[in-house]
Amino acid sequence: MLLEKFMNEMNIIELKPDFKKIDKSEKMNKEYAVGVDIGGTHITAAIIDIANMKMIDFSVHKESFDSNLPVDQVMTIWEKVIRISIENSKVEQVKGLAVCMPGPFDYANGFCWIKDQSKYEHFYGLNVRYLFQGTLNLSSDFPILFENDAVCFGKGEVFKDAANLSKKVMAVTLGTGLGACFIDKGVSVSTGELVPTDGEIYNLPFKDGIAEDYVSARGLLGGYKTFTGKTLKNGLELYNLALAGDEIAIKVFEQMGEDLAEVVIPWLTKFGANHFIIGGKIANGSEFFLSAFNQKIKENGLEVSVVISTDNEGAALLGAASMLYKM
Repeated sequence: MLLEKFMNEMNIIELKPDFKKIDKSEKMNKEYAVGVDIGGTHITAAIIDIANMKMIDFSVHKESFDSNLPVDQVMTIWEKVIRISIENSKVEQVKGLAVCMPGPFDYANGFCWIKDQSKYEHFYGLNVRYLFQGTLNLSSDFPILFENDAVCFGKGEVFKDAANLSKKVMAVTLGTGLGACFIDKGVSVSTGELVPTDGEIYNLPFKDGIAEDYVSARGLLGGYKTFTGKTLKNGLELYNLALAGDEIAIKVFEQMGEDLAEVVIPWLTKFGANHFIIGGKIANGSEFFLSAFNQKIKENGLEVSVVISTDNEGAALLGAASMLYKM
C-alpha cells in the first residue's frame, strides 16, 4: 500500500514533500520521529516524542520475517510495520525516520555491506536510504538517518535517564556478536586514543582469537562443547541448563563474565567511564555471569557503576530517534 493512501485513510488532507503529516486542525505542538530497530529476523517501529525522548503509547509494532527474502518483499514488510506504528500513534507530524541497523553498514550514506552472515543477502551494496525513499514515497531532503545497533542501544539507555547525560558511559550488547559504544555527555565517541578503532571491541585480540570468539553466544556454546563434548542449539538452551543447576553451564557463563571484564577493563580505564551498561539477549542471563564480572572490576580497582538493561529494544528505538533530538 502506498503511504499516500494510508494518509488519506487517516483523514489527512496533505502529504508534504518532507513526509510531514498535517491534519485539519493544524495542531503541531510536539515533534515526533519514527524510530526503527532492524535486526536479522525482526523489525520494530515506534513513534518517539523527540522533545521528551519518550515512546508514544501503543505505537510499538514488531514483526518477524526472513531477511533473505527478495529486497522488494523485505521493503514491503518494513513499510507495513512503519505504517501501522504511525496509525496506532495518532500523531500529527513525523519529523524524520531514524533507523537502527546491524553492520557492516555505511551509516552516513546508507549503504548496506552485510555479507556472508546469513541475513540480508540481497541487500549487499544497496543504498537503503534510497529504498526507504522509494517505498515510502519520500523526498530526497526528508531526514532518514542510520546508526549502529549497539550505539543506538547505548544512546537510548543514556536518554532514558537524564542523569546519564552528564556521564561517560560505555555500553555493550551481548548476543550473536559483541557490540559496544562509548558515550560522553550524550554524544557517541568512535575516534581518538580514548576508544578502540571505530569504537568497536568485538575484533580486539583476545586469547587465541578475538573478543567476540569468547564473549558472545558462540563463545558460550563453544565453551560448553569444550567441557562436555555436547553441541547445544542456542544460548537459550544453555541458559535453561544453568537454571536447572547444570554446573558446567554455570561455569561457562561465569567464564564469559570474567572474559568480558578482561576485554572492557582497559577501555573503561582509558575512556574514564563511570557508568557501564550491559544489554543484548545474553544480558537476560546476568544472574550467572554478573558476579564474576563485578569481581574482576573490583580486583582492578575500578569505580564504575554496572547496570543490566531491562529493555534492550526500547533503548534501541530511543537511541535511534536521538539522532533527530536537536534537528
